[in-house]
Amino acid sequence: MKKITIYCGSRKGVSAHYEASAKALAQEMIKRDLELVYGAGRVGLMGVIADEMLAGGKEVLGIIPQKLVDREVAHHGCTELIIVETMRDRKWLMAERGDGFIAMPGGIGTLEELFEIMTLNQLHYIQKPLAIYNVNGYFNQLLGFLNHAKTEGFLYPEQEELLIVSDDPAELLDKMADYQARRPADW
Repeated sequence: MKKITIYCGSRKGVSAHYEASAKALAQEMIKRDLELVYGAGRVGLMGVIADEMLAGGKEVLGIIPQKLVDREVAHHGCTELIIVETMRDRKWLMAERGDGFIAMPGGIGTLEELFEIMTLNQLHYIQKPLAIYNVNGYFNQLLGFLNHAKTEGFLYPEQEELLIVSDDPAELLDKMADYQARRPADW
């Protein structure tokens, strides 16, 4: 695992703890000589983690659709900036280029990306570790819903079990490094 794809907010959230946690995750990635793949935004938590990685001398690959470049939210300081046509192109390239994935606090785009990677893993388009950086319990209600979906028979138990969850960056990355892919039960 060399490149980590991070999904996170284009906003910083109401608590300064989110920004501090983004920096803490970046520092742990720098310590482990990991590279960042992300959505190339210069704003919000996206900009925070990219800036921290770049300040630490690490490679940062940003992937962004032209429409967002036109809205002036692209981080032009990325080591490599790839401009694509659509959000779908962006998501697939981010999934392809990363060796593992972390969802940090964010909005609907972050949630959509989290669920897409869960789906790609379930269907074996990819087999890569997926983690939730549960800063301030941000994802607790979502995790409760996933447990409900499993209890109601709509989520394979393996899907929930393979989801790595922690509020500690070192623990999160340790668990990702130890990840072993498992095939969920067939339909």
